[in-house]
Amino acid sequence: MATRLLLLSDTHLPLRAKALQEQVWRLVDEADVVIHAGDWVDAALLDELSDRARRLIGVAGNNDGPELWSRLGEIARVELEGVRFAVIHETGSATGRERRCDARFGREAETPSDVLVFGHSHIPWDTTTESGLRLLNPGSPTDRRRQPVGTVMTAVVDAGALRDVVLVPTPR
Repeated sequence: MATRLLLLSDTHLPLRAKALQEQVWRLVDEADVVIHAGDWVDAALLDELSDRARRLIGVAGNNDGPELWSRLGEIARVELEGVRFAVIHETGSATGRERRCDARFGREAETPSDVLVFGHSHIPWDTTTESGLRLLNPGSPTDRRRQPVGTVMTAVVDAGALRDVVLVPTPR
């Protein structure tokens, strides 16, 4: 059975925006699983997403306080439809990212993953390492930084495969 995903990161509420866009909330409602890769800033969004999402997986980021860190932690791991996911906020600079992530999360890692969802840069990223680890950064729906518009990602996992990864613009 296919599982619809929504990937979020760097929402920075209420600092970068007062609320998530209605478009993002519609995507939450459509998703079977919402994955948030940190920098929530306020635990109120964690509570709101927990109440509204069918299933929520999240981690804390560098702008999150002690409450979020105690509730979420640095790394989350989950298997969905036979695909092993890891979620972390920071992966370091873009230079050498594939190599570093492969060593920590790839096939040879202590706990290998098939997909790593991360955030921090607010810059969307979709690459695959030499060992086959898929790296996905959905960007930020609320703080576009150097991007033309904010973004999130949607995807589908089904029968051991990740497919239909789409970068979705989230204008404000």
